[in-house]
Amino acid sequence: MGSALASEDVYLPDTVQTAVKLLVVGHFAVGKTTFVGTLSEIRPLRTEETMSQAGAHTDDLGGVPHKTTTTVALDFGRLTLNEHLVLYLFGAPGQQRFTQLWRDMTQGALGALVLADTRRLEHSYDVMGLLEEHGLPYAVAVNHFDGAPVFAEEDLREVLDLLPEIPLVTCDARDTRSSTQALISLVQYLYTRNTQEHA
Repeated sequence: MGSALASEDVYLPDTVQTAVKLLVVGHFAVGKTTFVGTLSEIRPLRTEETMSQAGAHTDDLGGVPHKTTTTVALDFGRLTLNEHLVLYLFGAPGQQRFTQLWRDMTQGALGALVLADTRRLEHSYDVMGLLEEHGLPYAVAVNHFDGAPVFAEEDLREVLDLLPEIPLVTCDARDTRSSTQALISLVQYLYTRNTQEHA
């Protein structure tokens, strides 16, 4: 009985009319897989593999020396907001060698949440640059890591060179409540942009 219920929960209700695709992006080892897994109502699709010597010269483990796995394609999760609307969350791999896959994933996406790490803020530049290149609006969520430095919002905005209207929040990708708030900041931003463009 329990397994039957679990399998039924995988399927969307027939009442769902709108599906929204959002990306969760960021540099290598910033917490994208954790974030998608925390929010997904279904068991998330993960394509993590054990890191090997083959990627040693491209995967910068600075600041994350204990990381042993990496996403090699994508993370996928689902979040049903109401009987008519569902969010699909696509977590993109952070390494530059996956840039083409990353570009493909932007197709059909309404926006992206950029996860950032205060220990490696400069690694976020390429990610935000790709989003801007594709005209994809985004919000930034600084993911909290134990022992990571904490900066004032105005300092973070300056370092990340964010426009005033781009949302900047903090979250803990392991925590459902703060991860939900980060996602809400993106959705509200997208809604405001859409309203202004069609006013």
